[in-house]
Amino acid sequence: MDFRQTVEELVERIPRGRVMTYGQLASLAGSPRAARIVGGVAHYGDPKLPWHRVVNKRGGLASGYPGGRQAHRTHLESEGIVVNDDFSVDVNRLLWWPTND
Repeated sequence: MDFRQTVEELVERIPRGRVMTYGQLASLAGSPRAARIVGGVAHYGDPKLPWHRVVNKRGGLASGYPGGRQAHRTHLESEGIVVNDDFSVDVNRLLWWPTND
């Protein structure tokens, strides 16, 4: 499985109400320094995947998200995630790590 496929498989597994970071996805896909590449995969990847559950390392929403940060916010809030006034989420509380179950 290549990098893109691994990233997309991980994104597909992120549960509602939880998030992962670009760097976390890059690391789990085997390239810990490729967070920006994960952003490219998100931008050009399968639009049916829950890309709205991916945030930056500080919990910030993506300005490049279709519709901008406000649309990103709307999608997260539709799952019950609280988005702060600065367009960020509590990444420490919401971060999801896949398990081997």
